[in-house]
Amino acid sequence: MTGPEDAKARRRASRAAGPAGDAAATAVRVPVSSRAGKRAAGPAGPPPRRRPNARKTAQVAGAAVLAATIVLGGLVTVLLVQYRHAAATDSRDQRFVDTAVQTVLNMYTYTPDTIDEQVNRFVASTSGPLRDTMAANSDNLKAILRETKHSSEAVVNAAALENVDDIAGNASVLVAMRATATDVDGVNKPSQPYALRIIVHEDGDGNMTAYDLKWPDGNR
Repeated sequence: MTGPEDAKARRRASRAAGPAGDAAATAVRVPVSSRAGKRAAGPAGPPPRRRPNARKTAQVAGAAVLAATIVLGGLVTVLLVQYRHAAATDSRDQRFVDTAVQTVLNMYTYTPDTIDEQVNRFVASTSGPLRDTMAANSDNLKAILRETKHSSEAVVNAAALENVDDIAGNASVLVAMRATATDVDGVNKPSQPYALRIIVHEDGDGNMTAYDLKWPDGNR
């Protein structure tokens, strides 16, 4: 049979097997804050930026490109016109010089067999007062050269454009040359240096002729 001591011992053993009902309930409850859950719903940060107006941006860029193209095209046109004008001026200046050089060669280069041809060629390349003078004396000049039976050869050492009168259409060209004469016996005389100023005229059709001839410093 069991006594009072045994009953107490059993009661202690049954209590020690687990916590009391209130203690167990308290141990398993985990409080969760509803505010914490709401904060974790999305990251914090600034509001999203507005997208720029793509169409307006494209229009502005297109207008800028068009303006730059127009300006560049205008500059290219101006440079092209200036280049063509400079090229035309250089070409015209060179024609003035070439005409003066050829005039000197025609005047100082001849042989007894080509007197008529050379004098006629020289007169045809002249105009104005020079043509008047040469045409009036061409026959006498031919007779003198035939009688002496001399030959002459000219060499141009240098030629330079001095100035251009665009209103009158005249240009002054300085020519430095040497002429070597050969007598009837075929003996070459010492060559003679000459400095001449040839006035070249350009007519309305662009043809150039020797208009006048001067010796600026005399024979040298």
